[in-house]
Amino acid sequence: MSDERLTARVTGRVQGVGFRWWARRQAEALGLVGWVMNADDERSVEVVAEGDAGALTELAHRLEVGPPGARVDSFESDRGPASGEFHRFGIMRS
Repeated sequence: MSDERLTARVTGRVQGVGFRWWARRQAEALGLVGWVMNADDERSVEVVAEGDAGALTELAHRLEVGPPGARVDSFESDRGPASGEFHRFGIMRS
């Protein structure tokens, strides 16, 4: 079971620029499980990731910067205990 959970919202120019695909690659490279999806507001992305606390901290730093072509205006996150419900990191449809 994973030891921590990160719930995050990234706002800015993050939809339509490959942000979800990039976020999934970052999470997988860090050994994390969970999901990423576009929010209904059309200007933010939501991320839920579970795994090692250090890897979650690194993912949060990467999400704050974003990939080339994106612009992150704000980053909000919360940490808590992991649920253990995820087995991989996926891209969810909003």
